Amino acid sequence: MAQIKDEKQYRAVMARIDELFFETDENTPSDDPRLQELDVLSALVEEYEQEHYPIETPSLSETMKSRLSENQWSQKEMASMLGMTAARLNAILSGKANPTFEQARTISSRLHIDPAIVLA
Repeated sequence: MAQIKDEKQYRAVMARIDELFFETDENTPSDDPRLQELDVLSALVEEYEQEHYPIETPSLSETMKSRLSENQWSQKEMASMLGMTAARLNAILSGKANPTFEQARTISSRLHIDPAIVLA
C-alpha cells in the first residue's frame, strides 16, 4: 500500500482531504469516488501521524487533574469522593505516590478513567 513519505506529501494530502471534506456530506452516497478517496487518504494520514506525531497516553495525575478542572472540584472534595485523605490524593496528583490497588479501582470507577491509565 502507498504511504506518505515526508512532510511535503503530508501537507498535500491534508489539503486534498480538506477539499474532499467540503465537497461531501452525510447525504453523499457511500459509493461516491470522493468518499472513497477520502477514506484512503484518511488512512494514509492516520498511519503517518501515528509514526511521526504519536499521542502519548496521559499520566494518571494529568487525567485526575483534568477531572478536577472539568468538574470544578476541590482536591478535598475529590479526596472525600474517593475515600482517601487529602494528603494521599495530593501525593498521587503530584506523582510522588501510586494508588493502592483498591484506590486504583475506586479512581477508575468513580472518575471514569481507563484502568490502563490508572495502573500504568
